[in-house]
Amino acid sequence: MTDPLDTMPGRRPGGRTARIRAQVLDAVRAELAENGHEGLTMEGVATRAGVHRATVYRRWRDVGGLLVDLIDAAGEIDWQPPDTGSLRGDLTALNQEIQESLVVQPSFAAALMAASFHSEQAARAQTRLWADRYAQCEILVERAVERGELPAQHTDARSLLITATAPLYHQLVLLRADPDPHLPERAAEAAVLAAAAGAFSVRREESV
Repeated sequence: MTDPLDTMPGRRPGGRTARIRAQVLDAVRAELAENGHEGLTMEGVATRAGVHRATVYRRWRDVGGLLVDLIDAAGEIDWQPPDTGSLRGDLTALNQEIQESLVVQPSFAAALMAASFHSEQAARAQTRLWADRYAQCEILVERAVERGELPAQHTDARSLLITATAPLYHQLVLLRADPDPHLPERAAEAAVLAAAAGAFSVRREESV
């Protein structure tokens, strides 16, 4: 999964309004990645975007509004979860995309996550986006059940996905360690083994 916070919209309405939005959001992305939340200002974004600052204030009002629109825009892309033919392969591919988004310098994904701690608006938008992405990835678990890779009983897809991807964030965001090229596959394999053993199985009456 390309990190949901490291994407830009693939479709926007046409016209001048769309062009201005694209310019401004591209500027926010660049300013945030280069200078962090502390260096993100309406004036800096307007200058980088080549747009009058009055236009930026009128549409987005403040930095929080810019962050919310940037996160919302990430949810507009036409992204599809990987389909490699196995749960282990799918989760490995997912983890590889996440790792790539976190190790690139400057990392926009990491910068935006940090910014969400300073803006309640951005935090709420980020929560919505992550929830949507996890829901979108539940098909990986559904396919695995159909292939017989997981127990027939209901599997808590969200818990499995979090378990598979969490080591990447722990290693790269919390510990700030060097990227391990083998971690995406190891984390995926550990999650698959746990799932196959029934670690994420729940009774159907508990899932409704």
